[in-house]
Amino acid sequence: MKADHYDEFAASYDAENAGSLLNAWYERPAMLRLAGDVRGHKILDAGCGSGPLSAELRDRGADMTGFDGSPAMIELARRRLGDDVPLTVADLTQPLPYADDAFDDVVASLVLHYFEDWHPPLTELHRVLKPGGRLILSVNHPLIRPFLYPDEDYFALRQFSEEYEFAGQPGTLTYWHRPLHAMSDAFAAAGFSITSMAEPPPSPDTPSELLPPRIASGERTAFVSFLFFVLEAR
Repeated sequence: MKADHYDEFAASYDAENAGSLLNAWYERPAMLRLAGDVRGHKILDAGCGSGPLSAELRDRGADMTGFDGSPAMIELARRRLGDDVPLTVADLTQPLPYADDAFDDVVASLVLHYFEDWHPPLTELHRVLKPGGRLILSVNHPLIRPFLYPDEDYFALRQFSEEYEFAGQPGTLTYWHRPLHAMSDAFAAAGFSITSMAEPPPSPDTPSELLPPRIASGERTAFVSFLFFVLEAR
């Protein structure tokens, strides 16, 4: 998927993102919980999209910077964040326009699963982090594909596409499935240690009408959708 692919449906995706179960009530709250107290932290939002996570972290006292491969998404982020958050269009597979050791933390929300090769982006994110800095990220959970398609090889690196509807507008997203051990190996090869891995429930504030019935009823506590990591730059 090209870096500017989201340009085709940026506004619709932003509108969907604002109130959807998976984004507004599950993924974003989980990322914020993992980030914890960020007051005074210099944070890079890698693949910031239209800026909702940057806005939340800024409101919690972080000094934010962001980039995305989609010019349309960056324009939406500028409208949301104003002039006090430096934003740029950049490709995570290429060298980033930031100095070495520039950030205390990097957040990468639902970004890495678009890439076949994780080594270049992870190496670049490691470069811009201070020693001991954190990379907080979320990706598609690797159990989703074998659960939905049991005939597929879980251990194979595999490209796949899915059709969505964002606020009434159709869109296609293309991902790469990789098994958990391949994720862990990529983190280690780029100089990261895993300090936390999370499979969280949705926010307790989620409107009940958005929840799957078995979770709304209390029969189950969570669902498999995304996998979250906190990594430390060695």
